[in-house]
Amino acid sequence: MDNKLLKAVTNLGSPKILLVGDFLLDSYVYGDAVRISPEAPVQVLHVVGREYNCGGAGSVAMDLAALGAVPMCIGIIGDDRNAEVLKDLLAKSGINTNGLIKVSDRPTISKQRLIGLAQHRHRQQLLRIDDECTDPLGKEIYEKVLGAFRSQLADADVVCLQDYNKGILSPEVCSEMIELASKAGKKILVDPPMSGDYSKYSKATLIAPNRKETSTAVGFDVNTIADAEKAAHVLAEKHSLEAVVVTLDKEGAYLWTKDSGEHISTVPRSVYDVTGAGDMVLAMLAVAIAAGCDFRTAVQLSNIAGGIEVEKFGVATVTVDEIVNEIIAENKGKTGKIHEIDMLLNLLSFHRQQKQTVVFTNGCFDVLHTGHIEFLKFCKQQGDIVVVGLNSDSSVSSLKGPDRPINNQHDRAAVLAALEMVDFITVFSEPDPLRIIKQVKPNVLVKGVDWAEKGVIGREFVEAGGGKVVLAELVDGKSSTDTINKMKSLDK
Repeated sequence: MDNKLLKAVTNLGSPKILLVGDFLLDSYVYGDAVRISPEAPVQVLHVVGREYNCGGAGSVAMDLAALGAVPMCIGIIGDDRNAEVLKDLLAKSGINTNGLIKVSDRPTISKQRLIGLAQHRHRQQLLRIDDECTDPLGKEIYEKVLGAFRSQLADADVVCLQDYNKGILSPEVCSEMIELASKAGKKILVDPPMSGDYSKYSKATLIAPNRKETSTAVGFDVNTIADAEKAAHVLAEKHSLEAVVVTLDKEGAYLWTKDSGEHISTVPRSVYDVTGAGDMVLAMLAVAIAAGCDFRTAVQLSNIAGGIEVEKFGVATVTVDEIVNEIIAENKGKTGKIHEIDMLLNLLSFHRQQKQTVVFTNGCFDVLHTGHIEFLKFCKQQGDIVVVGLNSDSSVSSLKGPDRPINNQHDRAAVLAALEMVDFITVFSEPDPLRIIKQVKPNVLVKGVDWAEKGVIGREFVEAGGGKVVLAELVDGKSSTDTINKMKSLDK
C-alpha cells in the first residue's frame, strides 16, 4: 500500500462540485417470487417492500455527499410525484436542489426495478420499467440550465458532467459549459454515455468512459490493456483532453495523460451489482482532483471506491471510512503486519476513528511457546487491535546476554505476524518500551503477572491518558529461557 493514498483520502476536505446531468429516480419493488401466474408464464411477486434511490446524476450527488463534498446540482425534473421523492432523497443528504429545473411537459426520469426474493432474502432483478422522455429541451429551458451554471460556476472547485444522453447535455450546452469552465480555470470531468461521437466533450479536462462506451466511441473493441491504451490515446488526441480514464471493470482502469499512460490495476471483487459503479468512479475522481490529487492518485482511489460499490446491491454510496478500511486491509494482505513506528501510528489513527480499542504489549518472543500463545490470546480479549512491541536483536542481547536472541528480529516478527490474534508488530531498540508506549498511546497495556512487583513500565503514562493496565496469568513451566536451556541440555 502507498501511504500516499491514506493521506489523500483523509484530506479530501469538503470541495464544492458543480454537477450537471440527468437526474433519475430509481425505485425498487421487492417481492417474494413464490409461484408462476396462471394467466401467463411469468413470476408472481408478492410485494414485501419498496425502496427509492437517486439515480444518474442524482447518484453522483449522493456519492459526492457521502465522500464529504458539497454537490451543486443542475438538472431537470418533471412536475410530478417522482420529482418530489427525488428532491426529498437529495435533501435528506443535505444536498441543495434549487438547481433542479421543473419542466411540466416531460416526466421525471424514473427506472422501476422489480426484484424477486428467493427464500425472502436472495435478490434477483426480474424486470426494469423506464419512464422517460429524451427529446431535446426547448431553447428557454436550455437558457435556464446555462444561467444556473453561470451563477454557480465561480463557487465550484470542479465541474462534473454526468451524461446519460437524456437530453439536458446537448452538444451546444456541453460546449458552452466547457468553454465557460475553462475560462474560469475549473477542471471539467465527464462521464459520457454510449455514443459514437464525443466531440461535444472536446477540451474537457478528463473523460471516463467504461470499456463498452470506449469501444463505441473509437470504433474498435477494447478487449486488452493494449486496446485501452490505443483507445485512450485516440480519444485524447481527437478531442483535446488532458486525461482519459478507461474503466476496465475487474482489470481496473487505464489512465492516459499528456505525460504518460498507465494501467492501474484493482483488487478482484465478488461483484453483486454493477449499478452505479460509474457514478461512484466519477464522484471519487471529482473529489480527489478537487482536493489537489494528481490523476494517478485519483484513479487509484476511484478504483477502490468503485470496487466497494459493486459489492453492494443497487445504487449505493461509499464513505471515506470504507475506503480507508479497504486501503488498510489491502496493506495487511500485501505487506503484512510489521511496520516501522511512523506507518504504525498512521494506521492506528484510522482504527481509532472507528472507535476501536488499541491493546499494546511487548517482549522478546524469542522461542515461541504455549505460554506466548495464551498470553497473546489474552491480549486480544482486551480490545480490538493488538500491537506487539518487539525487542530488537540488540535490545534482546542487552537484556538476556550475548547468546540471545536465538532467532533474529525478522524471524521473530514473521512468526508473530502469522498469529491471528496479533494485528501489528513494530520493533524497538531500547531496553524498555516506554518510548514506544508513549508513541502508540494504547487504551490497554498488557503485561504478565510477574511484573506486578517489578512495576509495569508505562503504567503511569497509560493511566494518565485514561487507559488501563491489565496483568495476564502465565502458563506454569513455560518460558523461552526454560525452553532454550532444555534444548542446550539435549545438545550436551
